[in-house]
Amino acid sequence: MITKDMKIVEVLQVNPNTARIFTSYGMGCIHCLLANSETVGEAAIHHGVDVEEMLAQLNAVK
Repeated sequence: MITKDMKIVEVLQVNPNTARIFTSYGMGCIHCLLANSETVGEAAIHHGVDVEEMLAQLNAVK
């Protein structure tokens, strides 16, 4: 289960297909150094995204 406290890079390692969800929210951070240190929750705040909505989408990716 993906949580808001996970680093973006951890999410991508668990399921590389989640990259499309991050990208759909305009988060290019999946390709930068911030992916190693920024959490899903922090990224949501910085991009003005509802973290619960994004988590639901990330966890639904097959």
